[in-house]
Order: sequence, then structure tokens, then C-alpha cells
Amino acid sequence: MENVAIIDLNFLDTNEAIASFLVETSHGPVLVETGPESTFEQLKEGILRNGYQLEEIKHVLLTHIHFDHAGAAWKLAETGAKIYVHPVGAPHLASPEKLWNSAKQIYGDEMERLWGEMQAIPEDQIIEVGHEEELVFGKIRFKALHTPGHATHHIAWKMKNVIFTGDVAGVKIKGGPAVPPCPPPDINIRDWEISMAILKAEKPECLFLTHFGIINNVDEHLDNLCYILHDWSKWIKPHFDANTDQQEVIPLFMEYTKIHLRSEGCDEDLIQVYEYANPSWMSVAGLYRYWRLKSQGRIN
Repeated sequence: MENVAIIDLNFLDTNEAIASFLVETSHGPVLVETGPESTFEQLKEGILRNGYQLEEIKHVLLTHIHFDHAGAAWKLAETGAKIYVHPVGAPHLASPEKLWNSAKQIYGDEMERLWGEMQAIPEDQIIEVGHEEELVFGKIRFKALHTPGHATHHIAWKMKNVIFTGDVAGVKIKGGPAVPPCPPPDINIRDWEISMAILKAEKPECLFLTHFGIINNVDEHLDNLCYILHDWSKWIKPHFDANTDQQEVIPLFMEYTKIHLRSEGCDEDLIQVYEYANPSWMSVAGLYRYWRLKSQGRIN
């Protein structure tokens, strides 16, 4: 669309792994997704290339609070922006210590290199948005679609006839296949199926994927994503049932996903971009947790 600019954040010096979207409105630019704080300079440069100063951005819409989507939100808040987010995610932006410390246990010394920093956002700058609530900026309306499955605090943002999908519509890079990011702790396949049905029901002309770019064949894309989501979960299930250590499963799953990507025409460089955007080991952890909760009757 003519009023949407895709900003490639060049995560880990890689093209088309993480995007932010700059939307022009008569009330000034609106930013959808911030990316991690580690790519803040690239975000700032992208905003400047599109003719705006950072301080002109007064409204930032987040799909969810994972670092690759929201890690730099506090930097925009420092320059006066309001941050719009799912009610479940809002407390973690005001007090990010628990979120940060949890991730630190996973990433260890890699935290700063991957994600940079995350600081608290003043509560009066955090705006909680309900399901199907609309935000109006001049003639541009954004409709919030609560779309759990990848994360309980996930919002897809509909604007006119397009939807900014965060992670609920998966990862698809440079013509490769659609794949589902399945990190812990919130993966729920039934919820994800319902969320994809919500996207379809809105009948968008296209989807804007944070990882990465524009999808025009919406129904086909979502159907393919749903197939792979079930394929991955079924592949993990017997390993979970056998109580196989996750560390043993990770290299096997990585090889399984590489075979799939190669079969779809991806070369080794593109497979690496997929790995940056959607690390295989995180999907092992997320799907193990999904099957554990399901076996305990804690999710449907």
C-alpha cells in the first residue's frame, strides 16, 4: 500500500528477518512493531529515510511483547510515543524485569547481542487495547484482533484491507515456505487455528508479516501454515511421549526443518535467515510444553 513503508531492521546483519512498518496518517506517522532494542539504530535510520524524525512518532502499535517485536518500544516511549498493546502484555512493559530475567535464563550471555536492552515504560504511556477495539488516526483506522495461539497477548492489526499479523500468520521469507514460530510458553494449537480463522473472516487483500513482507494469497498461506503447525506438533509428540531430553531432539528437529526448507527451494543462506527469524530449538521447547499441558488437561 502506498502509505505503508516496510523498514528492514537488518537483524544480525541479515536482510528480511525482522520488519517494522511505518504508516502515514494525517495525524502523523504510526509505527507497527519496533523490533528489538539491538536494531534501534536501523529503525531510526529507516524512519529518517521515510522523511520523519523519531520524535514525530507518537503512536506505536505492538502485535505482542516478544523482544523481536517490542524490545525497542521503550525507546519510542522516551521520545513521547504512546504504546498500544494487549492487556495481558501491558504489565510486562511497565515492569519488564520478569520478562527479561526469564529470557536471560534461555539466552545467557547472548542477550545483549541479540536483543539489546529493555527498560520500563511509564504506565500512562501504555494503552491497553481490547478485541475489535478501533484506534483512529485521522482517516486511518486500526482494528485490534486478539489472536492467541503463538502468544496469549497477541494482536493482529487490521488497517483498511490489510492486516499486520505479527507472528500469528507465521514466518515466510524470500519466497520460502510458511512456518510457525512456536516458542514457549504460550503455544496453543486450537487457539492458533481459531486465530487464523479470525484473519480469514476479515477477508484481507494482503498480510504484512513481521518475518517478512507482504502476502497476497492469504487463504493459501494460512492453510499452508496450519498444515506445517500440525506437522511439527505431530513430529514432536512421540519424542515427548518417550520423555526424550529436549537437547537430544533439537538437532533432529533442526535437520527435519532443513529438509523441508530445502524441498521448498531454500538454499543454505536462506535457511540461516529462517533460523534467525524462527530458531528451531525454541519450537522444540514450545511444543514440548504444549504437549505437556495438553497431557495434563490444562489446555484443549
